Amino acid sequence: MMSITEIEKMTPPERLRAMEALWDALCHEKTEPASPNWHEDVLSQRRSRIESGEAKFYSIEEAKRMLEE
Repeated sequence: MMSITEIEKMTPPERLRAMEALWDALCHEKTEPASPNWHEDVLSQRRSRIESGEAKFYSIEEAKRMLEE
């Protein structure tokens, strides 16, 4: 296993290649990792906000504009 110190010594292109290799390996796993318990809580809260009408939805253009402000 590679340490943080070893990763920090890598050049940005080396880090990107390593990250791509890791991502590729994860994509080819036979099973998906289990979601953390807090995911269900977050999804439940979001569902409640949608059902109560509190949730707001934005187009990608609106979101980009809000980020630029």
